[in-house]
Amino acid sequence: MNHNSAMVFEAMGAGALDAVNTPMLGMGSQSEGRDLLLRKIRMIGVLNRTSSMMPTAPPARSRWEATDPSTQGCLLTIGSSSGGPQAVAEILRRLPADFPAPVVLIQHVDEQFVAGLADWLDRQTALKVCLANEGDRPEVGTVLLAGSNNHLILKNTGELAYTPEPLQTPYRPSVDVFWHSLAACWQGEIMAILLTGMGRDGARGMLELRHKGACTIAQDEASSAVYGMPKAAKELHAALEILSLETIPAIVMSKFPVQIRQEAQ
Repeated sequence: MNHNSAMVFEAMGAGALDAVNTPMLGMGSQSEGRDLLLRKIRMIGVLNRTSSMMPTAPPARSRWEATDPSTQGCLLTIGSSSGGPQAVAEILRRLPADFPAPVVLIQHVDEQFVAGLADWLDRQTALKVCLANEGDRPEVGTVLLAGSNNHLILKNTGELAYTPEPLQTPYRPSVDVFWHSLAACWQGEIMAILLTGMGRDGARGMLELRHKGACTIAQDEASSAVYGMPKAAKELHAALEILSLETIPAIVMSKFPVQIRQEAQ
């Protein structure tokens, strides 16, 4: 599968729900690959049953409406799932090398593929894309990608860490878990973007961020490969803006004092 990683991410960008490295015929025990495949199938069934069962809440105003976008301590965070790799790449390739905020990305992908995803995304953008490690701090010029089947969190020290809890969530790593930790521990401004994906992960975390004053954006239905997670955010009134994938980069750049990088000729 390693030789076909680009094809995997292109398929996920087109809406493939997940990827699994199945065992080859003739190889020893195939039970591990079989069990992983069955777990993923069961998880997709759970997502289908629970994607629309969410209460609504009144909208909150965003601190970004009156805040100087050049303020120090800004963070851009993106959550995505099915269809996410291509959508994330579309945003990242529009950001210049001097983009003035760190980026943290939570993409639903099994850890056996995540290093390949980081390498693939790194080739799509002028920014440096790498896996988030224990103890890392978000830094300008770097996109940190959650790199484990455990959940990425931000500690009150400003360092990133991984935790297995909550254990029962079907989303690993979870956008909600990371965004809840941001709401509790990040002291600066936050822009949160929820992209295409099945289920509802990220919606509640986005609502908490919005109540904290973050600028929150959800991808619209027309441009989403799978309209689950952004729809859940819309139903919760968690998103300050509902935008097409094509327009999201321009809105991101309007909040920061640099120009959108022109596409290569």
